[in-house]
Amino acid sequence: MRIGVVFPQTEIGANPAVIRGYAQKVEQFGFNHLLAYDHVVGADPAVHKGWSGPYDVRTTFHEPFVLFGYLAALTSLELVTGIIILPQRQTVLVAKQAAEVDLLTGGRFRLGVGLGWNAVEYEALGRDFHDRGRRIEEQVEVMRRLWTEPSVTHEGTSERVTGAGLAPLPVQRPIPVWFGGQSKRAYERIGRLADGWFPQVAPGSELDEARAIVNAAATDAGRDPAALGMEGRVSFGEGGVERVVHQIGKWSDAGATHVAINTMNAGFDSPDDHLTALASASNALSLPHG
Repeated sequence: MRIGVVFPQTEIGANPAVIRGYAQKVEQFGFNHLLAYDHVVGADPAVHKGWSGPYDVRTTFHEPFVLFGYLAALTSLELVTGIIILPQRQTVLVAKQAAEVDLLTGGRFRLGVGLGWNAVEYEALGRDFHDRGRRIEEQVEVMRRLWTEPSVTHEGTSERVTGAGLAPLPVQRPIPVWFGGQSKRAYERIGRLADGWFPQVAPGSELDEARAIVNAAATDAGRDPAALGMEGRVSFGEGGVERVVHQIGKWSDAGATHVAINTMNAGFDSPDDHLTALASASNALSLPHG
């Protein structure tokens, strides 16, 4: 099982030197990958009365593709979007950006995608919030063709490409596409289409139920359920590093291929505090330091 970290989007700040130092330390600590959340804009609660989303206009988010272009030159970590809100973005542009990150990292890239929940963000980006589930499936189909074919012609419900292609093509052909989501419909989509998935439930009965739906959908689509990757997530908090190690063990027992440690919302005051926590986790897990 590969162990990575969640980039502390909301708490790391805007200093490029701090971002560089964070990523390089994560690699030195022996972690395999860095996963970043995605939000392009935040909603202003003063305008959107009764706003209850977990993020707002004051919440820091670095744009993942630009961030990864920067980090590709600084580390050898695998870079992972967890997740890009795909239906609010232009499909062909995402395919191009993903191909570029894949090239710059030498094939160390996973594209995690999902539907998102923020209608304010969809509006700001000029996309329809209400048909996003249907559109994401066609988007993935088009992107995979663009990553593997020099010239693509596609005319579907939402996407049209006529005799066009990406150059250069990515290293991975196609780039692995992993899905988020937490509903029966999302699990069925994962089974039909995904290379891997990010469960949003902990190991136990809920995960077992979700995986049963994923596996059944994969089998019905003529795919091997065992070939799907699964990445768990463990957060620092009460119980500290001992709880983190215990939870990682539970994900390993559940058959996860990857796990990421999240240090956000743990009460840390600085990026150095995040790194101190990750260093303790690395030592407790006996990761090979670089």
